Formats: sequence, structure tokens, C-alpha cells
Amino acid sequence: MSKEPRIDQHKRLGEIIEVLRRNEITREMTPEKLCAVIEELGPTFIKLGQILSMRSDFLPAAYCEALTRLRTQVEPMPYEQVEAILEDAYGHPLQDIFASFEQNALGSASIAQVHAAELVSGEKVVVKVQRQGIHETMNRDIVLLKKAAEIIKYTPHKGLVDFNRVLDEMWIVAQQEMNFLTEAQNLETFAQMNKDVVYLSVPKLFPNYCTSTTLVMERILGIPIDDHEALLRAGYDLNEIGSKLADNYVKQITEDGFFHADPHPGNIRIQDGKIVYLDMGMMGTLSEKDRRTISQAVEGVARNNPEACMDAVLQLGVVHGEIDRRRLYRDCETMLDRYGSMDLGSMDLSIVMKDIMEIMKAHQIGMPGGLSMLVRGLATIEGVVANIAPSINVTQVATARISRAFLRDFDWKSALSRDAHAVYESAYKALDIPALISDALKTALRGEGVLGVEHQFGDQAAELVRENVKKICAAIISAALILSACLGTDTALETVVPSIWIRIILSFFALLLTLWILLPAKRK
Repeated sequence: MSKEPRIDQHKRLGEIIEVLRRNEITREMTPEKLCAVIEELGPTFIKLGQILSMRSDFLPAAYCEALTRLRTQVEPMPYEQVEAILEDAYGHPLQDIFASFEQNALGSASIAQVHAAELVSGEKVVVKVQRQGIHETMNRDIVLLKKAAEIIKYTPHKGLVDFNRVLDEMWIVAQQEMNFLTEAQNLETFAQMNKDVVYLSVPKLFPNYCTSTTLVMERILGIPIDDHEALLRAGYDLNEIGSKLADNYVKQITEDGFFHADPHPGNIRIQDGKIVYLDMGMMGTLSEKDRRTISQAVEGVARNNPEACMDAVLQLGVVHGEIDRRRLYRDCETMLDRYGSMDLGSMDLSIVMKDIMEIMKAHQIGMPGGLSMLVRGLATIEGVVANIAPSINVTQVATARISRAFLRDFDWKSALSRDAHAVYESAYKALDIPALISDALKTALRGEGVLGVEHQFGDQAAELVRENVKKICAAIISAALILSACLGTDTALETVVPSIWIRIILSFFALLLTLWILLPAKRK
């Protein structure tokens, strides 16, 4: 290694140590201190902090909320540098690929910037170019941050976030964010999953010009979804846009398990009568099991069913240690009580999912990473939908789509066959009830009927148990007599005694047993 890079590393290490000391992270790492450290470390870390704000499965809610307020202004790279990066990536002069290339960037961020261009084949495109050396810079800074934390003897405080864990997660996020081939794959996957949705589109990708540091795709000149006046002038129905946007986003979650994790207005345009999603760098994924369980949770909340919600929580996460099911059930009940007086249209699905996540955290139930992105994505899309079409409720849309999916996927033939078989079996067995009762009564009269109950308590309690057991048995016999009377008989006895009298006699005995059951127990 040359002397100059080593000097630069020592200088950067000194800067980082000064930042950590100035913010006194050895005392505690509060949400405010974490944001202050990230802001002082520079725009690249601010971008990663913004991404980490979606990871409420990893960071407590207070930290995520603080990270969402991070803002950054980044100067674009000079055109000469952009040209050198592209020619290095393609191995050809820029004019061999682009007929024209706008020198001024359309937008600039900490990791990349975007330029308008036209391919030699005539297509209007945008070119996303990664900042030179950003991967190496991020790797170096995270290594130096860990070293600086050791030098100042940082140790995490109980109950507060561990700064070392934040750094580890930042590096994972950074590697995903800085590989543009991942975004290209996301775009192609999203397009494939929504190819049958006639009102939705994504920019066309030009894979021959995509590398890990460059991305070329169709330029979208549509109307921003939050520009209501422009949409109305173009003849669009805002309620229709809001309804389709909500329905498709719920589809992405419940059916595809692959959804846009950052659907803010800047990433959604309306062009040629279609909703167009931009920026597929951050996508959420849910397994089929997760999707099924989330649907179950939504149905549980909609029906105010704490047991369904509790089952969903246990199925959705990874249980660490022993679960206090009684306390978990109470927590689910408490959550539903907050929505008890609300109708479905008044509920906020993102808040419902956030409440479920808080219950999981309280019971130390590990949650899938896609769940926190889901909560953030839902909150964002609900805001977009509420802005363009206030009358549309995403929770209602979600419940309606889940119900439609249930009706579509439910195997009615096998279910009816199974249920019919069960009814047949029950009816068939019911015909044997009179004979079984007769056998039971004969056994009891012979003194051979024994009910085995082992007990270790006093005579009074034992007598109470005996009385209750007798009444339970009498209730079963009474129910059987009533059922037999209703079903009628099909025996030789009917030739001697009319069927109606047999039914009256059975009903009379059932009435006597019922009256005996209702009589209060004798107290000694």
C-alpha cells in the first residue's frame, strides 16, 4: 500500500473518532445521537440511514422515526467523471452507445446520479451512474468506524441499540444498494409478476447496457401522481387511479410476495393511462407462508378475533424461548379493543401491522425482514392514496382482495365432499344412539358402570364433582333422547307401538332428565 492512502485512512479515522467523541456515544446511543453521527459522517451514510429507517424489525420504532428525518444535498459529479465511468464500464467511447447524452444530471444522490440520454438506436432513456469509488469508500469507513468504536471503548448499553450492529446492517444494506444488477433483476421480476395488469407498467430495461455500476432504462415523462391539477387536465379520474393503485399494491403483498418498498409520489407516474412505478432499488419480499399468515391477521382484525391474531403472530415469527400464551392472547385482545368501535373503513392497515410487530417484539418473537418493509410501504401507499382519493381505504381494499382470493382458491368440491361425508357419518352414528343408550342404562342398572376419576381433595368437593358428572351424563342422555325422537325410529317395535307414541315417550323421559338437571344440588 502506498504512503498516501495510508495517510488518508489515518486522517479519516481521526475525523470519525472526533465525531463519535463529540456525540458521546460511550454514554448511550439514543435515536438523536445516531442521527447526529450519521449526518456528520456524510451523505453516503445519510442515504443508508434512510434505508435503515425501513428496518423496524431490526431497530426500535423511535430510531426508525428519527432516521426518516435525515436529509441530504449532494453535488453531482462533473460530466468528465461520468463519461470516464461509463466508458470504463462499457469499454467503448460514449458516442458508440449514445446518440446524445445530457451533461447536466436530472438528479443527484449520495450513491448515484441520473442523466437523460438517447441510444444510437433512437430510444429515449435515463442512465443511472454510480459514484466513482463509492463501494471502496463505504467499506473503508465502516471498518474505520468499528475501529474508532474500539479505540474510544464503546460498549452497548442495555435497552439501547448496539452501534456495532447498526454498522453491520449498514454494510449489508450498502452492498445491496450499490449493486445495480440487483435493481435490474428487481425491475424484470416486478414486470413479469404484473404483466397481466393492464393499467400498470414499469420502465423498459436495456440489459445490454446494465452493469453493477450503470443502469439504462426507458425514460418516463408521465405526470407525477401527486400533481392533481395536471391529471385532471389530462382527463384522468383520481378515484379510479387511487382505487387501482391500492388494489395493485395489495396484490403485490398478498399474491406476489414481491412489493415496492418505497412507493412515495416521486416513484409513481401516470403515463398513457397507466400507473408507472420507478426506482426498484428497494423491494420487499414475503414467502407464501408469510403472505398467508398476514392475510389471516388482517381477517382476524376485521372480524375482531384475538385467537386468529394470536395464531398469526406465532406463525409469522420465530419464537425465541417460551411464550406466555395467556399474556399474548391478552395483548391481542387489547390491540383489537382499540379497533373494536371502528368499522373496517376507519382502520389504518399500516398501523394495524405496526401494532402486530410491537406485540411480536414484546414477546421476543423474531420477525421476517420483509415485514418491516411492508409496514413502511403500507404507510407510504396509504398516504399517496389518501392524497389522491380520500374516499378509498386501503384496509377495505385489502380485505376485499383477500376475500376474493379465498373464494377463488378454495376447493369447494373437496370441501363439500368432505363435509357431506362428515354429515353422513354423524347421521349414521346418530341412528345407533338409542341402542347405545340402552346398553349404557343396562350396564348402570347392573352396577357395572364405573366412571374413573382420580381426585385428591375433600369430601365436599368430591360430592360436587359427582353431582356435576351425573348431570353431564344426564344432559348427554337427554340430548340423545331428543335427537332420537326427532330422527324417529326404524325398528320392529313400530309394528306394536305407533311411531308418534315412541317419540312422545322419548321426549317425556328427556323432559324429566332436563328438570332433574335444573334442580339445585343438595347441600349437606
